Amino acid sequence: MTAEEIVTIVDRSNRVIGEASRREMRARNLIHRACFILVFNDRRELFVQQRTMIKDVYPGRWEIAAGGVVAAGESVEESAARELLEELGVKGELRYFYEMYYEDRFNRVFCHVFRTSHNGPFVLQPEEVVRGEFMPLTEIVSRLGAENLTPDALPILDYLLNGKAE
Repeated sequence: MTAEEIVTIVDRSNRVIGEASRREMRARNLIHRACFILVFNDRRELFVQQRTMIKDVYPGRWEIAAGGVVAAGESVEESAARELLEELGVKGELRYFYEMYYEDRFNRVFCHVFRTSHNGPFVLQPEEVVRGEFMPLTEIVSRLGAENLTPDALPILDYLLNGKAE
């Protein structure tokens, strides 16, 4: 998604209130929709990926999900399928997991979290992903460090670790 592409703007209750370019959404820190796709392998490990340094938010940090901003006119399901294919080069059966609102000084987002199973191999999108690997849920923070993870990943990881991953 380029800086000029149009995204849906929502309120904290996920009601559509307008549209804006991605550039304007970031500049004004407008609330938008995003999809996150948790990719588990057969050993129940989660695929984590390091973001490139050219990402417009949280560059260089590790992410626990494929995904991205939902374009205007696109459903969250369409966005999730598109993002999984673009970032990891795979298709998968997407299961809606849960949703949450996340906010910090750089990002205000209504997150739609999906999960899928895939063992790889993956074809990583070079503009988005530096590298990735599968990790057990319980080792992600200890191996990568909370400060190296995208902040919006931490509540999702907490949700997973508190027995809601089934």
